[in-house]
Amino acid sequence: MLKKMIPALSLLLCASPLYAAHPLVSDDTGTQGQGNWQLELNSEFFSDRSREGGITQKESGGEVSAALSFGLSDCIDLVVNCPLAWYEVKEDGVVAADESGIGDLSVELKWRFFDDDQNGFSLALKPGLSLPTGDEHKGLGSGEISGGVLLIATKASGPLTLHANAGYTRNGYALQEDEEGLRKDIWSASLAGEYELSEKLRAVADIGMATNEEKGSAEHPAFLLGGLIYSASENLDLDCGFKAGLNDAETDSTFLFGMATRF
Repeated sequence: MLKKMIPALSLLLCASPLYAAHPLVSDDTGTQGQGNWQLELNSEFFSDRSREGGITQKESGGEVSAALSFGLSDCIDLVVNCPLAWYEVKEDGVVAADESGIGDLSVELKWRFFDDDQNGFSLALKPGLSLPTGDEHKGLGSGEISGGVLLIATKASGPLTLHANAGYTRNGYALQEDEEGLRKDIWSASLAGEYELSEKLRAVADIGMATNEEKGSAEHPAFLLGGLIYSASENLDLDCGFKAGLNDAETDSTFLFGMATRF
């Protein structure tokens, strides 16, 4: 059963951490400012197709998440994210798995510890915990507390802003099957860019890769993403994007839609 659900598990177990400029996977060093709030409502819909041992497997599903950020200070944010996920796995057209429910809740702290305004360069650390609120028997969570940290660099120059991320996550698994079949130590790296097309519209792109969670695979998932962010007002952003897998280890295609409001 685990073998059937690996791609869905990889997407759902890695989906909890919140990223600042949705639809980007890479985070930026920006924070809300002391006493300010941000609410994000994001969604994604994925599809993946593979063939192994003469069996065609098709997976589809998605996630809707609500994330609340609060500025503890001008350079420190507290972020809580709660996802609702679903997926379906078909083998030669026959449903092999069909589940939905709450995923693992995440709690993160973003600390911008270096800020060079003159050169538009800043650095931030983002440690976080994933709490076992999802049902591991349904493939909606790990069943154990997991933790990780992300190093973020942002460089702004005129209409172009670049973000570089390097991260490490230590996953815990409650089920013996997951413990035996999935890696605990996950490394990731990504590079993203934002370009201001106008005062209200930004084009974004992202490329990255991460350790494959499946122990038996030496191919690590890599992706390429493109999208748009539209600032409907000073405190409201709307976004959309498309993420494509660059190899067989990554989900084939994912459509992303979201909104962020600040108050």
